[in-house]
Amino acid sequence: MTCRPFTFYEFFAGGGMARLGLGEAWSCAFANDFDPIKAATYRANFADAADHFREGDVWKLEPGDLPGRADLAWASSPCQDFSLAGARAGLKGGRSSAFFGFWRLMEALDAAGRAPRLVVIENVVGLLTSRGGADFAALARALAAQGYVFGALEIDAGRFLPQSRPRVFVVASRDAPPPGLTGDSPFHTRAVRAAAGALPPELAARWVWWGLPAPPARNTDLSALLEPDHAAAWHTPAQTERLLSLMAPAHRAKLAAQRGRAVGAVFRRTRVEDGRRVQRAEVRFDGLAGCLRTPRGGSSRQAIVVVEDGRVRSRLIGAREAARLMGLPDGYRLPAPATGALHVAGDGVAVPVVRWLARELLEPLLAPPTALAAE
Repeated sequence: MTCRPFTFYEFFAGGGMARLGLGEAWSCAFANDFDPIKAATYRANFADAADHFREGDVWKLEPGDLPGRADLAWASSPCQDFSLAGARAGLKGGRSSAFFGFWRLMEALDAAGRAPRLVVIENVVGLLTSRGGADFAALARALAAQGYVFGALEIDAGRFLPQSRPRVFVVASRDAPPPGLTGDSPFHTRAVRAAAGALPPELAARWVWWGLPAPPARNTDLSALLEPDHAAAWHTPAQTERLLSLMAPAHRAKLAAQRGRAVGAVFRRTRVEDGRRVQRAEVRFDGLAGCLRTPRGGSSRQAIVVVEDGRVRSRLIGAREAARLMGLPDGYRLPAPATGALHVAGDGVAVPVVRWLARELLEPLLAPPTALAAE
């Protein structure tokens, strides 16, 4: 039997991507999500889901639903109200207020002497600036009130996978960090530093600069994760021309500049040009896909273009390809409709990012001092 020394609760669990990233050293004591498609996907991929997974609104959970005292509570709360693509309503927004449904449970566990030693809150980068920084300060105040020290890291999944996906990970600890886990980090971005600098003194005193190191250089690009050409459903020439017609001259020039075989990612954005809102298709050939979204998110489903010998072909990104861009193995069971699969993948957390965070920071934080000294 595999020894799993660490336990965790996973809130807003989606398809269980944080669980996959935490890995074999972690045992899930409780998981929750209210979305029926994500819940069905979680159950399809984890044989023990019946033992610990609860489908439903986080506001309807009670402290007694959470067994024991977990080492970690992970919360990837709904991000629409923090996203640059959303209304930026902040923590007062309907979806993101789900965070407080989660946090009231943490407060109750603390009152019962069962507070998790670590809390990780994952969200879009807009969390740092939402409502002029007021939302981030409110989060910091909530953590401090329960006795946590905390710090934030901005990690782009593009360091691990061929997808540009910056996210903020707020890591909070009940214990003072041991030597070796604090200091400079490439994930202390300008946005993180600005958010930390804007905190009032009483919250700044509880700030920790987590010293998460950079991972090894990524050694794969977008083309390596795509299905073979013969297995993909390509657009008709008319559909491809329609897509290209949405490109501004600079992006058409990118296509014309490609030599040999080149694979690019295309995503649609609404731009304001001459005072008018115009839909544009934008292409990139840097080996990365753009940030995956849910089908109903702020941008439409991404497309792939292949330029070869002067010919341009295009198609939509497939569900399995989207899963690979999140670090999910091909054996991961996706919902049968493509929209459902893209919903699960586009609203998740990149698996290798979680694994790096767990290995380099979370597990050392939970390890006994003797284990750290032995390393």
